[in-house]
Amino acid sequence: MSKRIMKILSTALVVMLVLGVAGCGQGGTASKEYSPKYPSDTEYKLTVVGTYSNFESLESALERFYVHYPNGEIEYVYLDDYRNTIVQALAGQEPPDIYVVQPWMAGDSKFVSLFEGAEVLSDPALSINIDCIRPGLRWEMENGEIKALSIFATSYGMLVNMDIFEKENLEVPKTFDELKLVCEKLKAAGYASPVMGSNTKTTPGIGYTFAYPIFAKTVKDDRSIEDDLNNLVPSAGEAMRPALTRLKELVDLGCIDVDKCTAEIEDDYNAVIMRFFEGDVPMMLCSGDVVSGTKKRESKSEAFSANPFNYDFYVAPSGDEGGYYMDAMSLLFSVNKNSPNLDMTNEFIRFLTSEEELGLMAQEKRLITPTKDYSLDEVYASLSGFPQERTVNFSDTDILDPAVKEFRAAANAVINGEMTVDEAVAAYGTISGK
Repeated sequence: MSKRIMKILSTALVVMLVLGVAGCGQGGTASKEYSPKYPSDTEYKLTVVGTYSNFESLESALERFYVHYPNGEIEYVYLDDYRNTIVQALAGQEPPDIYVVQPWMAGDSKFVSLFEGAEVLSDPALSINIDCIRPGLRWEMENGEIKALSIFATSYGMLVNMDIFEKENLEVPKTFDELKLVCEKLKAAGYASPVMGSNTKTTPGIGYTFAYPIFAKTVKDDRSIEDDLNNLVPSAGEAMRPALTRLKELVDLGCIDVDKCTAEIEDDYNAVIMRFFEGDVPMMLCSGDVVSGTKKRESKSEAFSANPFNYDFYVAPSGDEGGYYMDAMSLLFSVNKNSPNLDMTNEFIRFLTSEEELGLMAQEKRLITPTKDYSLDEVYASLSGFPQERTVNFSDTDILDPAVKEFRAAANAVINGEMTVDEAVAAYGTISGK
């Protein structure tokens, strides 16, 4: 399956768009920070391959790029089974000029060629504005080179029905103690499960979304345990204890009814959003990737269409001093250093790399911008100025996929009563395989 994104703008339309730049502050605006490097009549043909079957935010960015370079075309191709096809695509006879990489590829020998074949985007000669990316989202190789550009960021937390909180005269909780008190009041007001979420072993599931940031913060504070965690050494399971204990406390206090979640939310994406849009869930645990699907589904929900409400995304208040913000990468672009169109490929990446362009792409996808400016999408306004001491980003830890899967399985086992916290800690290294 592929989706072709090709726009060759007429001269008249180009003139119209250029004239509109000065007065338009939204999606039609080309970045004020960007100045074209090559003549406007430069011809080119580029290919981008990725994991999204529908990449509308990239299409919008291309339209803005064509304002500067109308005599070219850029094709986007969605690859099925990306994990197993991207390496072959890059080694093929018609390799892509730009390709998606993701954080889970780190440390996996299968994907070494993706990084070995990537352009060094931090090379000063390319004039790519890496500084507009938040420091924690700059994926530096061991030698300090940056070979992948963060396009979208994500996090883990909860969608909050702001109208419910206003109706019940409550403030959104910031600490775990505040969460307990708020849940007591919400239950007294008739909300059977003040917190809900998907009861799955996946990333957007209850256990991972609520507890993984605590686990990551534990590792950030003592990175000496990383190697043992990544090698699934049983004794390293002790690092899971604080997160699993707090997760168990959330369930035991009745803040979340796991059985109700299981019965009413059948998957970790669409069902989460549609259940939240019913309008009677104060707090819905989820990931930023789930939030990205809300805008399109507002009109698909009869309940939301009939009774719309305000909602925002917040970090889950899991800690004694407050929650932990996982400032995580969602999707990155790498440039094929052997591209026959390398100059224009680098030019497109240079165009993208500004607070405005990356912000517009994130806004359209409703993911978190990788830049320092959260203001474009008010649903993420709570993340602006979040305390650094309770922020965990990509460079703060090096928890590899096997350890992540083990934690997810442990968290799911604990919330479903299949394991005690002690049993999960002791079984580290064997849980995800059960």
